[in-house]
Amino acid sequence: MTIPQEQFDDLLNRTALAALFYYPEIAVDDESYRIQDDVDYCMEPIFGLAEEIDARLRLAVGRTIADPTAHRADLLATVIELAPPPIE
Repeated sequence: MTIPQEQFDDLLNRTALAALFYYPEIAVDDESYRIQDDVDYCMEPIFGLAEEIDARLRLAVGRTIADPTAHRADLLATVIELAPPPIE
């Protein structure tokens, strides 16, 4: 199944937004905060992936939210790998 590029763009936009509002102490300052809720929000536009690919993408999104500088390249590489090839 091919996921349209627009859905991956939405995932990246949501991940960037979640990363902007994330700070390491949030789990202490807000006991109801769960990074998994942010990951679920970011993944909403993407569906129909195989379980192992979904898990890999969720991990990359979560890591990118928590530390964008260290993990954004991995997330982008995963999205590029999964997105459809550009139309020429």
